[in-house]
Amino acid sequence: MRETHSDTRPVPGLRRELKARHLTMIAIGGSIGTGLFVASGATISQAGPGGALLSYILIGLMVYFLMTSLGELAAYMPVSGSFSTYGARYVEEGFGFALGWNYWYNWAVTIAVDLVASQLVMSYWFPTVPGWIWSALFMAIMFSLNAISVKGFGEAEYWFSLIKVVTVIIFIAVGVLMIVGILRGGESAGWHNWQVGNAPFAGGFPAMIGVAMIVGFSFQGTELIGIAAGESADPAKNIPRAVRQVFWRILLFYVLAILVISLIIPYTDPNLLRNDVKDITVSPFTLVFRNAGLLSAAAVMNAVILTAVLSAGNSGMYASTRMLYTLACQGNAPKIFAKLSKGGVPRNALYLTTVMAGLCFLTSMYGNQTVYLWLLNASGMTGFIAWLGIAISHYRFRRGYMIQGRDLAELPYRAGFFPLGPIFAFVLCLLITLGQNYQAFLQDRIDWYGVTATYIGIPLFLVIWLGYKWRHGTHLIRYQDMTFPGRSDDYPADERVPLRSQTEGK
Repeated sequence: MRETHSDTRPVPGLRRELKARHLTMIAIGGSIGTGLFVASGATISQAGPGGALLSYILIGLMVYFLMTSLGELAAYMPVSGSFSTYGARYVEEGFGFALGWNYWYNWAVTIAVDLVASQLVMSYWFPTVPGWIWSALFMAIMFSLNAISVKGFGEAEYWFSLIKVVTVIIFIAVGVLMIVGILRGGESAGWHNWQVGNAPFAGGFPAMIGVAMIVGFSFQGTELIGIAAGESADPAKNIPRAVRQVFWRILLFYVLAILVISLIIPYTDPNLLRNDVKDITVSPFTLVFRNAGLLSAAAVMNAVILTAVLSAGNSGMYASTRMLYTLACQGNAPKIFAKLSKGGVPRNALYLTTVMAGLCFLTSMYGNQTVYLWLLNASGMTGFIAWLGIAISHYRFRRGYMIQGRDLAELPYRAGFFPLGPIFAFVLCLLITLGQNYQAFLQDRIDWYGVTATYIGIPLFLVIWLGYKWRHGTHLIRYQDMTFPGRSDDYPADERVPLRSQTEGK
């Protein structure tokens, strides 16, 4: 097999200016958002308190294994291409190509979703102002934060995320004080809420499968550490630290928040069934604060949710821009997107990402909801495809590393529970991905429209992968032929050498 990385000399490129605190908050900022502040009520109402809590713990365990897998890969080979680069090196070149384009598309469309959400949130305060004005304003802010420098992005995301973290901590503290009777509003709180109706596991196993996708979406964003690794100041040290801190903090926040909500508000409360970002007053966080007598809770939570939306959009713009830049550096996207500004920002990639986000938003704004919802479903699916890619890439990376007789002690960070961890994560992630709309197959007549809208991301990924494979004649990389770059601190922040040979395909 040909050597596809004959030259890995460092070249002027992305700036390694992200500190450990930036990495930690970037991952937290990408994963703590409306999924926790708004959609958490839906998981409790559909699966009951026990079902919701068990779902968060189980999915949290899956994410833990995925994070440790990503941590081992990113600490050893910190590049902004992350999943795309790992998939191409240790699985198959077309697989990495498809992962990269799907992940770019995923976050580009997610930015549009966040922009739509931002105008819905702002309508709480300014109902007469046209929504497109707010979306245009917030898009300009996100663009500016990403266009200046990676350090500017890191600082903005740090403070955005800190607001959300403080809010969750205050919420948990207030909830505990209500449950123990120190604050008023918790008179009906207690474990008896776990015995109302069919609690604690309302709907049984099918209900848990149904909410697993919501829970999974809530955790998505933790993988942003892999993208930010290419601009980390000390990846061998900072990435493992961020992986450990991020997972336990997020799991603790989610599990404790769900437990507090379920002990204070019965799962049969009709307000939990009305979770909609259009009506922030029914957020379970707002309901708990209101029960505690904090009358301004709705306005405060509105501001926090706006921060969460902007934070997710800001992170999405960063992630999709870096992924497009890396694809261009590898020869898998037009070279114009590999150009950097003097500050080390891939602005051409940023321009296209912004245009993509704007086009998706305009599609929704002009009322074509069908197209918009299809884009949204395809976007959501690719998040889980990225997770599957992480599990596969890490399993094959470690296997190849060991088969070639390399010393595991040389890895800056080593994931525990191998091979159980990536195998468990892959199987559970695959079950959730394939089972997210299983109800459509159980009807008298299969709901083909619902099936297509839900699973459109899978055939898109396969078409991109198999199309690349057919054009370039690539095949699964054998363990004996895998290449390993060496020490992580000697590896360039970006990867300019294409995965294919310079002459192939020309």
